[in-house]
Amino acid sequence: MGWWQLNADTLARSRFVLSPFAETFASLRLLHGATAAHPGERRWLDEQLPGYRARLAADPVTALLVRAGLGRVWTADFLTPTPRDRESAEAGIARVRAARPEDARAHLRLSLGGPLPAALDRDDLPDRAADLLTYVWEAAVRPSWDRRRRILEADVVARTAQVSRGGWAEVLDSVRPGRTRWLGSNRLQVNLHEYPPREISGADLLLVPVTPKSGWVSWEEPDRYALVYACAGALSDPSERAVPAGLEALLGAARAGVLVLLDAPMSTTHITAVTGQGLGSVGRHLRILLDAGLVERRRAGRSVLYGRTAAGDVLVEAGTRTVTRRS
Repeated sequence: MGWWQLNADTLARSRFVLSPFAETFASLRLLHGATAAHPGERRWLDEQLPGYRARLAADPVTALLVRAGLGRVWTADFLTPTPRDRESAEAGIARVRAARPEDARAHLRLSLGGPLPAALDRDDLPDRAADLLTYVWEAAVRPSWDRRRRILEADVVARTAQVSRGGWAEVLDSVRPGRTRWLGSNRLQVNLHEYPPREISGADLLLVPVTPKSGWVSWEEPDRYALVYACAGALSDPSERAVPAGLEALLGAARAGVLVLLDAPMSTTHITAVTGQGLGSVGRHLRILLDAGLVERRRAGRSVLYGRTAAGDVLVEAGTRTVTRRS
């Protein structure tokens, strides 16, 4: 496994960062894999894949570059510059374009775990990668960035509240389950690769959420290290969310959907962004669920988070068991 050694001061200074560039690269990975994690992602792929595939079909070199850069062994480092605070997607892509051609080729050899194909032995690889990322940002991410940003902001609020409840160790264990884990003795497992440990004490440690089910690590030695992880509350379609029929009949479809969604704490902004319901409607549903004792609320900084109570859990679980028995 790969792990980082960090002191208490580094952990205390760690922070969350929203990155439109990281969101763009995660979306490129999603387009490359073409495997949806949920129905909303499937619909997004159905909309975006034809144009993306047509672009690569017309540019075989860039198509080969993507396959090599998102290799089986490792993602080519020049494609994932470490996110920076308040950096635009364009500025992040400019850093990809500024990569040295010899570094890009070396990173691709590492991602492939072997020699570089002859067609990629050229100096314009950073430009090609940057052009493709620009396309993904402009065509596939920027039109929905405002909604994505609201979901990412809500995830940060929920994670910050998690720090106050269980400390940083609980957060680090949860951002990439099975990959990130607080090992104790100032050690943070960051992936499952067998690489030498890195001493990062004194550096910036950034946690960067993205909406696709994706994640990676990146760094700019010796000052900046980042964990990119899939946020809670993905861009799913509330109309296709699994809501038990009995619960829907009891509470109404929209209100039942909110209750099912609240297995993890969320703010009203988060719920609104994920469900697509209006803020007023979400507020009314939450008031009714609160009065019924099915959800509870607590303040986390400037935000108020809502989560299911034990009674709410029982109601959702009972509805799910009923569906299972009938099926």
